[in-house]
Amino acid sequence: MLCEMQIEARIPVKTVKFARVLESEEAEDQVESKFTVTQTSSFLLKSGQALITFEEEKVAEQILRLAKCSVACDRAKMDVKPYALSLDPSVKFEVHIQVSKKSVRFCNAPPTLPEERMRDRLELSFSRASRGGGEVEKLEYHKDTGSGRVTFLSTGVAENLVHRGKFCADAGSDVVLDVLPLYEYQLRKFQTYSGAPSRTVLLGGIQALMDEEDLQDHLEIHFQKPSNYGGEVENIKYVPDGAQLTAFFSEDGKEKEE
Repeated sequence: MLCEMQIEARIPVKTVKFARVLESEEAEDQVESKFTVTQTSSFLLKSGQALITFEEEKVAEQILRLAKCSVACDRAKMDVKPYALSLDPSVKFEVHIQVSKKSVRFCNAPPTLPEERMRDRLELSFSRASRGGGEVEKLEYHKDTGSGRVTFLSTGVAENLVHRGKFCADAGSDVVLDVLPLYEYQLRKFQTYSGAPSRTVLLGGIQALMDEEDLQDHLEIHFQKPSNYGGEVENIKYVPDGAQLTAFFSEDGKEKEE
């Protein structure tokens, strides 16, 4: 049975830096790129909670078997409840992009002339090397949107125009067009995955009996002791009253806070 599903995910804007060229049989008239996008699993940690990650899975399993943990804080004690951590499903996919080396898109071409005449004027303008153009193979113009595309016979012209971002065309009077790259993209290898961190435990019901740093130290000391069913702690983060933070989980199980 074939099922369709939609997943909405917020993807932050990222600055992409060119690193190197991979050897491949690339077409002469386009540049091909591939980007792998992985949504990082996260968990919203609220006030009075803590995340603790142990070096060994078996220690986390031992702690989760306990109904509660009595943590000594100087002269006081508090009962902390351990919970298994549940993360929302995440996604991973590839974006394949093909950018034309010979064609560009343009827009903001005002309908100051009849459509056929405007098309001819634009083709003449894009053909002039003095304006940054070159020999035109084909030009499309849509009067209703003031946009179109132009394909040049040789590579290099399109790239220069895209870098400039503007093109001055003669349409009876000079008009400045916006020039944009022409590209196609495909979404491939879309995967969803979910899971639970095997070495991390959520601690709830933590009372603010002392300041944040001291309380976090007492929690770490308690859960490091084998007599408390604990073990070596890799990382711990406590959130005091009135605060919250987001913990991010990478595929190798190591957490980062923000």
